[in-house]
Amino acid sequence: MVWTLELASKLEDAPWPATKDELLDYAIRTGCPIEVIENLNELEEEEEEIYETIEDLWPDYPSNDDFFFNDEEY
Repeated sequence: MVWTLELASKLEDAPWPATKDELLDYAIRTGCPIEVIENLNELEEEEEEIYETIEDLWPDYPSNDDFFFNDEEY
C-alpha cells in the first residue's frame, strides 16, 4: 500500500468516521483513482474497524498546521 499526498487528499471529504466498506463505496462513487481503491482494498480485515480520520490510514498525512506560516515568528 502506497499513499501519496495526492491520493490521500481524495479521501478528505469522506464520511468520517467510516469502515473500510464505507470508504470503498465513497471512493468508487466519487470516481477516485484506482490506486486509492487498491490501497483501501489492501487494508487489514478487522471486524468492522472504524477509521476516524485519514491519519488512521496514513499516519504521515500532513495536518493543516503543517501548511500555515506564522508571520509573528519573523
